Amino acid sequence: MSQFEDHFEHLEPAKHGLIVSSILLAASVFSLVGGPLADRISRTRTIALGSLVFVAGEAMCLGSQRGQLGVFIAGRCIAGAGEGLFLSTITTYTLEIAPTHIRGRLSVTVQLFVTVGIAAGYFTCFGSQRLDSDWAWRIPYVVQIISGSILACGALLLPHSPRWLKHVGRAREAQVAWGRLGVSLAEAEKEEEAAERDEQLQATTRDKGLKETWAALWRKDVRTRTILGVFLMGLSNASGVDGVLYYAPLLFSQAGLSSTTASFLASGVTGLVNIAVTIPTLMYSDKWGRRPSTIRGGVGIAASMLLIGTLYASRATDAKAGKIAVIALIFVFLVSFAMSWAVVIRVYASEIQPMRTRAAATALSQAANWIVNWLVAFSTPLFLAKSSSGPYFLFGGCSLAVVVVCFFFQPESRGISLEDLDRAFEGRPWDLSLKGLVPCLRPDQEDIELRDVHATARPDRLPQAPSPVE
Repeated sequence: MSQFEDHFEHLEPAKHGLIVSSILLAASVFSLVGGPLADRISRTRTIALGSLVFVAGEAMCLGSQRGQLGVFIAGRCIAGAGEGLFLSTITTYTLEIAPTHIRGRLSVTVQLFVTVGIAAGYFTCFGSQRLDSDWAWRIPYVVQIISGSILACGALLLPHSPRWLKHVGRAREAQVAWGRLGVSLAEAEKEEEAAERDEQLQATTRDKGLKETWAALWRKDVRTRTILGVFLMGLSNASGVDGVLYYAPLLFSQAGLSSTTASFLASGVTGLVNIAVTIPTLMYSDKWGRRPSTIRGGVGIAASMLLIGTLYASRATDAKAGKIAVIALIFVFLVSFAMSWAVVIRVYASEIQPMRTRAAATALSQAANWIVNWLVAFSTPLFLAKSSSGPYFLFGGCSLAVVVVCFFFQPESRGISLEDLDRAFEGRPWDLSLKGLVPCLRPDQEDIELRDVHATARPDRLPQAPSPVE
């Protein structure tokens, strides 16, 4: 936005990347505090506290005077600290208040509002850029301050997570909270049954404090889940999604849209597309499954990034058809991401953890996500200035790596109880995948039992082992 650049003087790519990424680095650090804090003072209060810190940072950005880039960046860092506290906590809270059969849909509902916020941000900037004064860039910060204040106040009106209440020994209040959430007593008891055997370990972790909370993430029974969650959350951002969202005007200009207005409008269209494809994801998320969505979505994400890189490397974008193809592939990328990784990976990284480690593991995974996010946000303008194709090849390669890892190491988690999830992580996901593709490979008894786990979670699909080849 030209008014922003005039206010803070000329911004070269390095400063541009620093401004965008500063909020992310602070968020990655404070997200490590958010998990243990949410275990101590509750999910809702941590969300409210983080929102207030975010508002304070945005107010500092709003009030920065001409040439005070350092003040502006400091405000971004404070806002990032607030985001670090509340964003991963929102994921944890959403999963804990949702009955098993709708937790996917509820998580996608949160993502739907995220996409609405992204689109609103694009169009707010598209409208405010028409102003000739500093208010062209200040108005979006006013909107963020209002939104953050509403979240801070609203979070305090929400019921506590029933699972957190039981975790801290307030069982009667947990029953009341389930009632406020509209969950029947019978259904609430069913939801809590899976956590009963974990209660002693929960008490041990709670009593020993912060050090034991983090140590619990690396115990033998959960460390595989911790590593997988951190890997998925980190590498999902290495797909380049935030590079596309943050620098959409720059990317569309590079692809041939000449005017600033056209670039901002195209960015707004990406926001609308994001909303549109999130709606069917909301409807079918609990039917598609986590593992198939991650792998199939990853194929689309990797393919679109690699094709864009190939078009730039071969100079096919010198022709009008090549530029149109790049713009189309950016939309293919966004659709693939919005219908898969945008929701599935965040939910998966949290739901595979037992209650005693869920908040801390979600915070650690979110920290990994933000660290990679910071690297992408800071380096993308610098990388694009040196090479038009390199970033896309890097993003596509990282996405392909996620697909390979998920094929070999990601068991399905949708609708599976805690006990059965333990068994799922003892299995071999790639065996089931290969035997599904090659019927002549007869499953052994362990594979049949693992399929029974998933069939129990999906009564509409009874386990059937393939007949032996005669």
